[in-house]
Amino acid sequence: MLALVATVVWSGSFVATRDMADSVPPVQAVFWRWVVALLAVAPFAARAAWRQRALIRRHLGFVSLASLFGVALYNTLVHQAGLTTSASTMGMIMAASPVLMALYARIGGERLGARRTFGLLLAAFGVLLLVGDGSLGFDFAAGDLWMFAAALSFATYSALLRRKPEEIEGPVFLLTTFVLGALMLAPAYGISLAVQGGFEATAGTVGPLLYVGVFSSAVAFFAWNKAVSLIGAARAGVVYYLQPVCVALLGFLLLGERTGPAELLCMALILGGVTLGARR
Repeated sequence: MLALVATVVWSGSFVATRDMADSVPPVQAVFWRWVVALLAVAPFAARAAWRQRALIRRHLGFVSLASLFGVALYNTLVHQAGLTTSASTMGMIMAASPVLMALYARIGGERLGARRTFGLLLAAFGVLLLVGDGSLGFDFAAGDLWMFAAALSFATYSALLRRKPEEIEGPVFLLTTFVLGALMLAPAYGISLAVQGGFEATAGTVGPLLYVGVFSSAVAFFAWNKAVSLIGAARAGVVYYLQPVCVALLGFLLLGERTGPAELLCMALILGGVTLGARR
C-alpha cells in the first residue's frame, strides 16, 4: 500500500513536471522542488537529525550517494525529459525501473521466485506494448532517452535503500538527502540563473512546485523508502508498474487524452503482472 501511494503521487508529478516545462528551467524547478521538500520535512525531522548528527557523519558517503541518485540526478533527468516528451510517455518509460530493480535484487542474492518473475515479465511486456503503441517497434525522442537514464538512476537509488543504516530514522534520512541534494544542485542552479534568468512566480509555476515539493518529494519518498524497507526494492518495483496506468487515467481526467482498446489491453497485462508479482 505504501508503494502504491508513492506510485500514484509520482504519477501526478509527471503531469506537473510537463506543465512547468515551458515556464521553469529544469534545474531551477528541481532545486526549488527540494527546497520546498526540505522545508516540509524539517519540522518533523530537524530535531532528530541534530540528535543523530554523529551517525549521519559516520555514514555520510552512503547518504551522499543516495542523495546523488535519488534527489539530484533522478529528478533533474525527469525535468529535462519533460522539455521534449509527453507526461504519458514519461510515466510509461519510468515503468522500466522495476526490471532494473529486480536485476539489482538478483545480483544482491535475493530470490525472486517463479511467480514474481513471471509477473514482472508480464507487466514489462505490457509496458513495452504501451510505449510502442501496440507494437514492439520504437522511435525514441531525446526526452525518451533522458527518461531511460532517469529510470536507471531511480532503480539505483531504490537498490541503495536496502543498505540504509537501520539506526538512521526515516524522516532524518529524508531530510539529510534533501539538504545534500539541494546543495549538489546549487552550482547548476546558479549557472542556470545567470544564463537563462529566473522564472515568474505565478499560480501556474508555484502550484506545481508545491505539489512536487510537498507530495511528490516529502510524502511519496517517505512512503517509497518505507515500502522498500518492508518488502524490498524488487517487490515494491512490481507495484511501480501501475504508474503508466495511473498516468493514463490522470491524462484522461486532466488533459482529455483518450485511451483506446490497445491501451486498455496493455493496462490489463500490467495489472495482471502486478497482481502476480506483488503477492507473497
